[in-house]
Amino acid sequence: MAEITAALVKSFRDRTGLPMMECKKALQEANGDEELAVELLRKSGKKTMEKREGRETEAGRIAVCADEATGITAMVELLCESAPVAGTDEFGQLIGNIVGQLAKGPGAKTPEELLAQPVPGNPNRTLQDDYDDLVNKIREVFKLNRMIRVENKCGSYVHHNSGIGVIVEIEGDNTTLARDICMHVASMRPKYVAKDEVDPAAVAKEKEILGESVRAENAGKPANIIEKIIEGRLKTFFAEQCLLEQPFVKEPAKTVGQVAKENGITVIRMTHWVLGQ
Repeated sequence: MAEITAALVKSFRDRTGLPMMECKKALQEANGDEELAVELLRKSGKKTMEKREGRETEAGRIAVCADEATGITAMVELLCESAPVAGTDEFGQLIGNIVGQLAKGPGAKTPEELLAQPVPGNPNRTLQDDYDDLVNKIREVFKLNRMIRVENKCGSYVHHNSGIGVIVEIEGDNTTLARDICMHVASMRPKYVAKDEVDPAAVAKEKEILGESVRAENAGKPANIIEKIIEGRLKTFFAEQCLLEQPFVKEPAKTVGQVAKENGITVIRMTHWVLGQ
């Protein structure tokens, strides 16, 4: 039996970040073999976390990575149980490595496929290794909840609290404007890019409701005047719902659609995430 000294336990604790007694027990079971002890701790940690499955993951971060060499942009959402954990440097590094690999690696269709890929700059470890080690250290449920990889030209934005992330895909070359539009999306939260994306049934229902209200308020006015009032209010409805119809936050006298057209870009689609929603 190898001697498990206090210095060895302390060194192992510094490596794993786990409590001293757990480190000592794992080293004793592994007869001083640190690599085997790490595996034992991982197995023990997974058993512990299996009992915690189903717990709410209400905190976390959204992160974006744009690969300038290829023009590929990726965004991921990594959830955990508490805000203090989401705010740690270790959590930030983990999500940074995950989104960086999604942007700069071969891509992935599922979280499992992505986590099986190597840590950027460290081919001897997978993202799953880092993920499992941090879960084992912190003992909170983590969830790689969403991921997207965009190969079109786009702008991207993550709010300073890492709770909102936006990607706006464009045709054209003005990615600076695309990023400004991302910030607009984060602030104004449109549901659609353009009017033709809104469900026609929802538009018809809104027009019916507006019609009843306008006719009640303008009894006796000619039908053509009432129709113009309804169409005017319908513009307000579309401005609340549709990105291209909204007054641009940086130039309110013009709509986003007008600013985009004047600057030679076409907005193709947007991805707007709010943490946990």
